[in-house]
Formats: sequence, C-alpha cells, structure tokens
Amino acid sequence: MDRLLTGQPLDRTDGPLKVCGQARYAAEFTLPRMVHAQMVLSTVPSARVRRIDSRAARALPGVLMVMTHENAMRLPKGGKAAVKPPAGRVLTLLQGDQVHYNGQPVALVVAETLEQCREAARRLVITYAPSPDAVLDLAAARAKAHAPKEVQQQKPDSSRGDLAAGMQAASQVVSGLYTTPIEHHNPMEPHATLAAWSGEKLVLYDATQYVSGDRDTVAKTLGISPEQVQVICPYVGGGFGCKGSTWTHVVLAAMAARQVGRPVRLVLERPQMFGPTGNRPRTEQALSAAADAKGALTALRHEVVSETSTLEDWVEPSSLCTRMLYACENVATTQRLMKLNIATPTFTRAPGEATGTFALDSAIDELSYAVGLDPLEMRLRNHADSDLHKKLPFSSKSLRECCRVGAERFGWARRDPRPQSMRDGRWQVGWGVGTATYPTNRSAAEAVARLLPDGTVLVQSGSQDLGTGTYTIMTQVAADALGLPVNRVRFQLGDSSMPKAPVSGGSQTAASVAPAVKQACEAVRDRLIALAVADAASPLHGESAQGVVARDGWLRAQADASRGEPMAAVLARQGGQPLEARSEAKPGPEREQYSMHAFGTVFAEVRVDAELREIRVPRIVGAYGIGRLLNEKTGHSQLMGGIVWGVGLALMEETWRDARNGRFVNANLADYHVPVNADIGSIETLVVPEDDPHVNALGAKGIGEIGITGVGAAIANAVFHATGKRVRELPITLDKLI
Repeated sequence: MDRLLTGQPLDRTDGPLKVCGQARYAAEFTLPRMVHAQMVLSTVPSARVRRIDSRAARALPGVLMVMTHENAMRLPKGGKAAVKPPAGRVLTLLQGDQVHYNGQPVALVVAETLEQCREAARRLVITYAPSPDAVLDLAAARAKAHAPKEVQQQKPDSSRGDLAAGMQAASQVVSGLYTTPIEHHNPMEPHATLAAWSGEKLVLYDATQYVSGDRDTVAKTLGISPEQVQVICPYVGGGFGCKGSTWTHVVLAAMAARQVGRPVRLVLERPQMFGPTGNRPRTEQALSAAADAKGALTALRHEVVSETSTLEDWVEPSSLCTRMLYACENVATTQRLMKLNIATPTFTRAPGEATGTFALDSAIDELSYAVGLDPLEMRLRNHADSDLHKKLPFSSKSLRECCRVGAERFGWARRDPRPQSMRDGRWQVGWGVGTATYPTNRSAAEAVARLLPDGTVLVQSGSQDLGTGTYTIMTQVAADALGLPVNRVRFQLGDSSMPKAPVSGGSQTAASVAPAVKQACEAVRDRLIALAVADAASPLHGESAQGVVARDGWLRAQADASRGEPMAAVLARQGGQPLEARSEAKPGPEREQYSMHAFGTVFAEVRVDAELREIRVPRIVGAYGIGRLLNEKTGHSQLMGGIVWGVGLALMEETWRDARNGRFVNANLADYHVPVNADIGSIETLVVPEDDPHVNALGAKGIGEIGITGVGAAIANAVFHATGKRVRELPITLDKLI
C-alpha cells in the first residue's frame, strides 16, 4: 500500500508566498480611492461624552469626516441587533454618548492619508461628564460577584459526591488562592479592516478567525442580509482568540465607508490592541485538595472568580478541567464574575484550561509533597479512566503513556525529590510536572472539490489559516482522498462566499474541516471511477467500482495495474467539464456517548539564581495524546508554540491596569513582556500513538491550544522544587522569590 501523505512532515504549501512577501494580509489590500480611518478612544472609565470639538481636526488638509455619536449612521436596535455573547459581542458603535470603559471608541477620523488621519485624531478635544459610580476596585466588585448563566454550555456550579465527607476522610488537605493576571494576545498582525461598498454590497478585507461569523454579525448589525456582505481573509498573522469575534472597529469601518462613499482602511495601533478587542481576564482561584495517606484524592473544591465588563458577561472557565481531569468522587466547583468598568474579556489561547490547570496542578503538586508521594506518581495514582463529571467514557485517552514516555525522555527518575536539593554552581535546579488537557471540539463544516480538465483539483472551504498550517494539512487530506500528487492539489480558504466553516478557535479547524474536505474529494473520486467503468472507451470499462484505485493522478485496476488511464483522460471523453462535489461533515450522536479530550504531560526544568533569583527554563519535554497527527512538522510547530506561550504565562505576561482610571499602563511590546528566542531553551514534543475512531473520520484532535495547558503548573512546580518557595500568583517574577 502506498504511503499516505496525511501525517507526513510536508512543508507548508503557503511557505514560499510568505517568505517572498506575497501573502497578503488584511492591511495590505488596496482599492482605488481608498482612504484611512483612525479610532479615538476614551480616556475615562465611565462617563457621558459632553462635547467633541472637532473644528481643528476638520480644518486639516485631507480630512473627510469626524464620526461621533452625533453624526454616525443610525443602526437597527442601536447597533445591538447581533448581540449573542460570547460570540456576538456587545459593540460600542457611536450610537450614544455613554462611556463604559477606558479605551472605548468615542470617535472615528477619516482622511486621505494615514498621517493626516493620525494628526486629525490628535486634534480632537473631548469633554466628559464623569460618572461617580465607576467600578475599578477589585474588592468592591468581588463583593458583588454573581454567577453567570452558563459556562461553555455547562452550569456555573457543579457538585458530585459529598465534599464535606471527602474532606473529613482525608489525611492531608492543602488550600490556596491561585491568581492569574490580565493578559493580552499581541499577535504580530494587528487588527485591520478594509471596507468597501458597491451599491448595496459590502466587501470586508478583515483580519479574522471566522469569515462566516464576521459576515453574519456585520450584516445583522447593519440591518442587511448576509448575502450582501463578503468577508475576505486569506491569511491571519496570529489571533489566539482576539480575532475570533467581530469587534467594534470592523463595523465602524463599514459605517465610515458608507458615509464617505469610498473604501476605508482601519488598522489598530499597537496600544489600541490593548483596548476594545478583548483580553484574558484576571482570575482568583480558591482551590482545596484532599487525599488519604496513600495519595488517593478524597475531595476537590475549586472556586473561580474572574473579571468581566459592565456591558456583558464573559467567563474564563477555569473550573471545567477540575470537573473531569482526576479520579475523585467528591468534587465541587463554582464560577463567579465580578463586573468592572473595563473592556469585555474574550477567548485567549486555551481559555480556562491554561489558567485552570495552573491552579489545579499546582494544588495536586502541593498535595503530593504533603503525603510524601512523587508528583508524577500522584498523578498516575489519581488517573481518571472515565469522565466522572459527564459520566461518560473517554473516546480515547493516552495520558498514562504520555507520563511514561515523557518521564523517560526527560529523565524524571534521576530527580532528587527533596526541595532545594539539586544545584549546578550558583543555580538552584528544579524539575516539575504538569498535566495538559483540552476538549476535542468539532462543528459542522462544508467543502467543495472540483476536478479540473487538466487533472488538477481545486478544493475550497471558508475556513481560516492563522499560521497553523490549515492550507497544508487540507492539501494533504485532499491529495490522499483523490489519489493525486500534492502538487496537483490547490486548496483555498478565507472567503465567506466559499462553503461555510466554523470559527478557527477552540482547536477545532482540523477536526471539523478535514472530514468535509475528505468527503468532498472522495465523492469526486467515486464519481470519476463510475464514469470510467461505464465508458466503453476506457481501459477500465466493465471493472467494478470497488476494483479501481486512484493513485498519482491515474485510475488503475486493482488486480492489474497495467490497466488504467489518467484522470484527465476520463474527463476529456466526457466533454472536458470539471467534476464537482460538495460535502458537509458534522458531529453525530457520539458527543452524547463519549467525553472527548486531548491529554498530555509536561516536564519542565528551571534554574534559579541563588542570589539574584533570576529564573531560566533550559528545557521542557511535552508528551501528548492527540489522536492522529495530520502533519508532523506543523503539528510540532503548534505544540512548541503553545509551550512558548506557557513560558510567557508562567514567568512574564501581565497587563497592568491603573486602579484610578482603568487605563492599561503597559500597552506596548516594550513593557508587556513576551518570551523571545533568548528566553527559550530546548523544547521537545512527543506524540504518542493514539487511535480515536469516534472524534471524526480522520481520528484527528485539535492541537492549537493544548500546548499551553499544564506548562504554567509544570514551571511553578519546578520553581518550588528548586527553591522551596510555592508561588501561587502568576507571573512568577524574581521579586516573588526574594
């Protein structure tokens, strides 16, 4: 049997375009008569706009319009027609004078050039009537914390067993408050939108993780039909969740283009990326873990409080992993929200799991020391063979194998269990472990495949490529399904006029779109074979359809490879018309039959300077059970990128908000620290063999987010092992070790 392309480390098909600067991102599209727009953001957290003096701005050369709440076009339902949190956000579209947070768009300037636009924006003089009721104090907001309606389609609170009895039966109990800070996504590509009207049709070139959702949200907000809107986004320069929703600037660009009668390009400046486009909210997680003398968990309690805005509820679901990750009969979790005058948070790479696994696996680590058990053995001893929360078996789970393989590669057996026992000169050395997990998500997706007269195939799906390798893996899947060489397959995405695909979020693109691509291509192949065996002029005439195989662009008899012909020859005799098939692939009843997750184990080594308390991470080993890997090279890139994010989560990333006015004070890449090459040591990713026949037709689980999970805990646990000091507040900076 020929070796399948799927799974092989195929180079990125879009790589040459990116290397040569020919891959066009949203801000790089131009149109005739295009003009520029710039948002002007509020400088107060809660107020009414008393007056906007735009005379000096409008007097500047090239200025076409200063849009404010006084002259902006009126929208259906005050611009809230598309509100359906958490995907359809509450936008602030200059429909009123109310300011809800510092950094809210309060005006939009449109000018001929970007320089004119920026200068005019600086000339605006805005007077506010501040509200005395602005809530920025965490203690005040915490006192009024409330339960959300739901947490990712689950109830905000969960309970099983008898928590009090489980605590009573324990020989050891550890309790702590674990906190994670505000974090911002900071993709290399800022948010950008180019809006152009042609009659009643709107075209948007937008940096988005969801072209179809963008189209529907903008259409509904403007009060037009989705057929009147086309969203184009062939490449995304990183998103990590912040480009998963349609934000205010997208609709403002469309409104401005309508009002000035010209295409309008709106690109956010880097500081504006810290304003109206979401962030990971602060979490405060009270966690108690109890175990008997042998280390078996008897009780877990996880109480999460996170921030949200006054505009809408958004939940960082940090408690969900505690409900299913470990075998424990007595578990209680709660989620609460504290409302502040801040921008609405949003999805940030592995929302909930990244923050929740830090708290949970730090507590498990603390408990292992309390009972005198090796931290890895503690996890193995409490391995969950089924999902006790949902009362379902796992569709597949290779966590034990991840522990074994990862520990062997890392050399865990050589670890001295005593804190502060391992040294290398002036460096204190620590080894820590954490458990990684992320849900295996899947949504309905569509694809179309067209076999062209020249024997090549064009496959399309309205998905997105965030740099994750979607172009490449879909090309591999299509090539295998059709029996074509990879250089004769062209895959296209990033256009809402193509067959609909879900948001590229929740690590679901590969698991959702690949089955649709596979089905569409197999349908084309089967139709082509049917034409050949029914055609008297074909060498395959009279052969059964099951007896014909597609390979390297040919159809051949399975029993006699000398009988066959090129695919293009079959089409040529049929009039040379393309052969097309559309397909939709969607989840079935398996969601009610199985609990679906990817799992992994992360091992981290840290070195802490004994005097200066500087922290370094020389190596990390992650072992993962993620079903079938569709591309070895892009898969490694995704897992490694997630681990780098985990290093940032553990040691660096934190957005500082001024408690007096709600302003972010490090809204730039000089003061907001992210890992760079010099911060990263050796990263090794291992993928254990895992067959999951239930998740989808290819057995593939999403991997875009699992890489960050477990890393924060592994590093925090390693810091404790090195120094004997338990840090429960991220990021772990050197001042917290003094």
